[in-house]
Amino acid sequence: MTSITVYLNTVSETGELAHILARLALPGDVICLSGDLGAGKTTLTQQLARGLEVPESCYVTSPSFSIMQEYPGRIPLYHFDFYRLSDETEVEDLGFEEFFYLSGLSVIEWSERAGSLIPDTRLLLKMTIENESVRRVEIDFGNGSWEERLRSYLPL
Repeated sequence: MTSITVYLNTVSETGELAHILARLALPGDVICLSGDLGAGKTTLTQQLARGLEVPESCYVTSPSFSIMQEYPGRIPLYHFDFYRLSDETEVEDLGFEEFFYLSGLSVIEWSERAGSLIPDTRLLLKMTIENESVRRVEIDFGNGSWEERLRSYLPL
């Protein structure tokens, strides 16, 4: 199996998924988030930060203008938003792909803009708005160990 679909019916369920991912995250992991504006990418990242024990004093926002923010936690959180970038050449020119291999968790909104720079071991969450409160999340496990790690938490 390389992917599954789950439905998040509340913000609380989004938080539950994020906390599971944070608990299982290892240094060097990459989580890619794609989906329309308002699909919940930043909300999920905020909850990931709480699960990684990022201090409450660090307000996690989408780094749309700065493109990248780093937060301290159980492992560092590198939060990227590539919305304003056009393609992987810009990501490469800015040197951001180096972070994908450091000792933290890289969470990338609009990750498709990084193209082939994204490691094959990434976890990809494609978030779709079903209605005002429900989000469909297609989870693509990539070629790493995410499927094995998530086996007991998700309906695999």
